[in-house]
Amino acid sequence: MPFKKRKAKSRINIEHEQLTTLINSLADAVIALNEDIEIVRFNAAALSILDLNTLELKTPLTEVFKPMDKNNKEVNIKDLILNIKIPETNRDLRLRYWDNSIINLYVSIAPVRLGYGARGQKGFVLLLRDITREKSLEEERDEFISVTSHELRTPIAIAEGNLSNAIFLASKEQVPEVIKTSLKSAHDQVLFLSDMINDLSTLSRAERNVLEVDVSQINIKDLLQDLVTAYKKQIDDKQLTIRMEIADNVTEVKSSRLYLREILQNFLTNAIKYTSEGEILIKAVTVDKGVKLSVKDSGIGISKADQERVFDKFFRSEDYRTRQANGTGLGLYVTMKLARLIHAEIGLESELNVGSTFSVVVPDLDLKSA
Repeated sequence: MPFKKRKAKSRINIEHEQLTTLINSLADAVIALNEDIEIVRFNAAALSILDLNTLELKTPLTEVFKPMDKNNKEVNIKDLILNIKIPETNRDLRLRYWDNSIINLYVSIAPVRLGYGARGQKGFVLLLRDITREKSLEEERDEFISVTSHELRTPIAIAEGNLSNAIFLASKEQVPEVIKTSLKSAHDQVLFLSDMINDLSTLSRAERNVLEVDVSQINIKDLLQDLVTAYKKQIDDKQLTIRMEIADNVTEVKSSRLYLREILQNFLTNAIKYTSEGEILIKAVTVDKGVKLSVKDSGIGISKADQERVFDKFFRSEDYRTRQANGTGLGLYVTMKLARLIHAEIGLESELNVGSTFSVVVPDLDLKSA
């Protein structure tokens, strides 16, 4: 064999050994698959997750990995993988062992080329991780949030009612202005707590997958008009103008009125909260996938960096103008959860100091619980 070829082969062997060492050093299970979903490479952690002592190459994945969904129904992992076009993750799969013990899995699936250069064989890489303890802690947390938010509703409602009465009585009597201001401030904070409890309650139910989707025929114009009427006072208090543009061919959509209203309500309240002057525009147009509803404002806008995180749980921008307004950082996270429940797509366009446009594309659902 010529010297150059021996040298190239030696370099490839070294790189192969380095790659093998790297993969085996990972705590997560790594499994490389060919196009036929046969195992062509794996690390030691994969044997542990699959509960195997040995594993032969070219073994079909379906023979050694039979995951279940959250209802303990077996998932066709081959079909799942073959339908993957871009890297995807899943935290809802489970795996049952021979002794009937069950673990929760984090699964990452990515299509790749299993070789050097453009001629490399196509395949997939699976990353598996046991998240049983994480899931248990999440369930305990969600249960705590659910119970706490439920128990807080009554005292907050009583406090809000009493403060409303006190404000009304103070407006009729000769009461010092400082008392009126204090009462209003206390009332505002109680309303903020009420909104937070509602967000936490919805979040808890969404993350425990106990939210049900009741589908009905929704008149778009009526829905949007109800929203504008509900928030007219807040809009007028900030001296903003609001417009609605509804395309002639937009009439109705079959979806969850409750969840769609909450999504649009979050868009509108954010627009009001972060807009000090100018206009809010609500639009409805038809698109290929259904009806597109959007709320556009002329507010402070969202930076490019923040746009990537604005739907994350508890995220709040470091922009001082955002910090001046009360917020839990849950509204848009819950919005995204609700959108997924009704198979809707959320969109965001924003420019700092110019304004933001939040949109949702709502498809028609079957007229039954989704």
